Parts: sequence; C-alpha cells; structure tokens
Amino acid sequence: MTIHQLFLDICFCPLFSENITTMKIPAAAGFVTLMLFSLVHAEICPLSCTCKPLGEMKGWLVDCSSKGLKEVPDLPVSTRKLYLQNNSMTTVRTGAFDNLHNLEEMNVSDNPWNCDCDILYLKLWLEDFSESSIANIICATPASNERKPLSQLTGNELDNCWKSLPIKCLNFFWRDLALITFAVIVLILTSCGVSYTFTCIQVCVA
Repeated sequence: MTIHQLFLDICFCPLFSENITTMKIPAAAGFVTLMLFSLVHAEICPLSCTCKPLGEMKGWLVDCSSKGLKEVPDLPVSTRKLYLQNNSMTTVRTGAFDNLHNLEEMNVSDNPWNCDCDILYLKLWLEDFSESSIANIICATPASNERKPLSQLTGNELDNCWKSLPIKCLNFFWRDLALITFAVIVLILTSCGVSYTFTCIQVCVA
C-alpha cells in the first residue's frame, strides 16, 4: 500500500466505516513514527557514550572514552569530535568511520590494539585523517609488534597480511611473474643466438 492510498483510506472513509478508520489510524501513526525514526537514526547518540551539541548546526562532541568498549559503536554522521580512548578495543571494523565526513578531532589512544592485518583499515584511515591521531597508537599484540607505534609498521610487519591477499591478486602475481620469466629467457636466447651468428660470420670471413 502506498502512502497516498493510506491517506485516502484514513481521510475519506464513509462515516458508517468509523470502526475501520479507527483501526487504520494507529497503522498510519506507526508508519509516520518509523519514517521519523529512520530520519533521526543517524543522529542517535550511542547508549554507552555522552553526546554534546557543539552549537547550532555544528555537529556533536561524542565522548565514548573509558567505557570498556570492545568495538566502535554506531556514531552520528555529524560527529565533529570523537573520543574513544581508554577502552578495550583491539581492532576497528572496516568502514566504521567512513560516514564521518565532518570529523575534526579524534582520539583512539590507550586501547590494546592487535596490530595484525585487521588493523590496516584503522592505520590507513588515521594516516589520511591526521598525523597526530595515529601518533599515540601503540600496539599491544601480537608479540612481534608489542609496544611498537602503529604509524611505524609496514604491511610486511602486520601479521597475516600476505595471506589475506585476494586469490585473484595472487593469480595475477604468478601470471605476471611467469610472463616476466618467459620474456627474460627469450631475451637471453635471442642474445645468445645473435652472438653465435656473429661468431659464425667472423669464422667464415676469416
């Protein structure tokens, strides 16, 4: 049923159909409530956080620090200042910060970060956001990266990153390697053939 049909059913029912109209009004109210909820859902403050408005049309300060969080909660899209420090987060799901286009300040320090390949999203995102935000990120695990700054780690130092490469990428790698090897062999054989031919010509002339 479309919104237009629902409106007609409520507003233009005959007077003798009072019971039917009375039954349909709650349904319409529920529909409107659902629509309103959908519109404001993106601006709901996470239950475990404290949100403060930063003035008219200036977004939110979202303070989720020291809450024992193990993952990043759903955040208002108009978040401008975000504090997630001193929690129990070990990684950040891919895309967790992608909708925060108005973000100006962020703190995710003092978390027991597990610096394997799953931390790559956070590392790349923070590098694009600001150097100061990633400067205080210290790895807790694995043992090979313990107490190392995340900003100083390369892809080779993030455990299991090589194993996480898509199969297609690996196929392309081996295909390209085979083509390069073949080209080198052909080049060597061609060079040897030219050299042999030149030697034969010299012998014949002599």
